[in-house]
Amino acid sequence: MSTAEKLQQRHTYADYAQWPEDERWELIDGVAYAMTGLLRIHQEVVSELGRQIGNYLQGKPCKIYVAPFDVRLPRKNEADAKVETVVQPDLSIHLRHIQARQDGLPGCAGLDCRVLSPSTTLKDMNTKRSLYEQHDVQEYWIIHPEERWLMVYTLDAQERYGKPGVFGMDESTAVQRFPGLSIDWSFMAAIRYAMCTLHGL
Repeated sequence: MSTAEKLQQRHTYADYAQWPEDERWELIDGVAYAMTGLLRIHQEVVSELGRQIGNYLQGKPCKIYVAPFDVRLPRKNEADAKVETVVQPDLSIHLRHIQARQDGLPGCAGLDCRVLSPSTTLKDMNTKRSLYEQHDVQEYWIIHPEERWLMVYTLDAQERYGKPGVFGMDESTAVQRFPGLSIDWSFMAAIRYAMCTLHGL
């Protein structure tokens, strides 16, 4: 199936599973979205987040997954083949009792993180926020590495996202869903220096 056909038609996970593994796509309500290649800063931020969170989760009943890894979000109790929403969070934390398979993971997460890229900003800040709220993702982080801020949505008692918290990266940020876990952003200084050196700034 060509890229144009993928973008013009509606799909299920059964369709998605047949696409080439070297292509990265997400499905949202059956609509296909091509995912861009990861920038160096994007990869470095995700890698360091994974390291810090992985250290915290040792011995705890949760597991961390880093993209590319499919997370299926069924509307109700749909069979995998009929699911129309498949996303690839940059990083997500799930309870260990939710069974992961070679082809991905069903269900919602305790935490999903998305590092912004210019081509995905609108989708991540609007479409994904609404989607994760509907599927009870307890905490959703949107991270802007170049401008050094993050936006945090947390489910309230009514299982809705209220007004997000907006934080700079001058000090650590606590993860509300996981007491005792906070992200130390001091590594961003080294990334910023490396990027400036790379571009001769």
